Amino acid sequence: MTDATPLFQIENLHAAIEDKEILKGVNLTVRRGEVHALMGPNGSGKSTLAYVIAGHPGYEVTEGSIHFMGQDILEMEPDERARLGLFLAFQYPTVIPGVSMANFLRMAVTSVRNARAEAAVAAGGEAKPMSPRDFRRLMREKMALLKMDDSFATRYLNEGFSGGEKKRAEILQMALLEPTMAVLDETDSGLDIDALKVVSEGVNALAGDHMGILLITHYQRLLNFIKPHVVHIMLHGQIVQSGGPELAHELEAKGYEGLRAQMAGIAS
Repeated sequence: MTDATPLFQIENLHAAIEDKEILKGVNLTVRRGEVHALMGPNGSGKSTLAYVIAGHPGYEVTEGSIHFMGQDILEMEPDERARLGLFLAFQYPTVIPGVSMANFLRMAVTSVRNARAEAAVAAGGEAKPMSPRDFRRLMREKMALLKMDDSFATRYLNEGFSGGEKKRAEILQMALLEPTMAVLDETDSGLDIDALKVVSEGVNALAGDHMGILLITHYQRLLNFIKPHVVHIMLHGQIVQSGGPELAHELEAKGYEGLRAQMAGIAS
């Protein structure tokens, strides 16, 4: 069941990097409980959109807006967006030697939970801090959900990780941070079929009525495991087509060249 009120809304978004315009008027609305898939070829602007949503400083927004939970987030720093409940799983997660998974996750969870606690107190509620014991229990619970061995927590963040391990580490962060809106950039990139199934099962287990998800992918195969409510096609920095899950199958049959030809025909 989805909420009719937009959780996340992008309107006429234009963005550039080094004076080259990449996004050329993106419009997208996600409601609670909805899973949206964004598909498109390399260079279409998919990852740029993910970075702009997260607040990457290398990209300049020249026009448009992004509202999340009723707030304009374009003026917020990346950490403020994260504390508000926005999560980005990177296509190429960063390696951080010397920092264990457990320590990294504990710092991230503490930062987000402290912000939520402050908001709760400001609203007249109560806030209960998470103890180290509670964190360890929660981490083990989420690792079991993703079929991750306990030893994973002691390894340095992404150092020597396989593609599947990196993506599971990203989904583990998502599980612990409990975001309200998750943007998953090329979550299927570099995964074999077994790893893809495990990661997809984790995403499916975390999804629910409280949350919106935007899946960014090249291929339909991810959507065999994570079923979207809406599929969008991006070309040349714009969303040119939206529809139901059948749109992904249509795209797989036609290919991006077929879609370009179709759009060119419509334009003429």
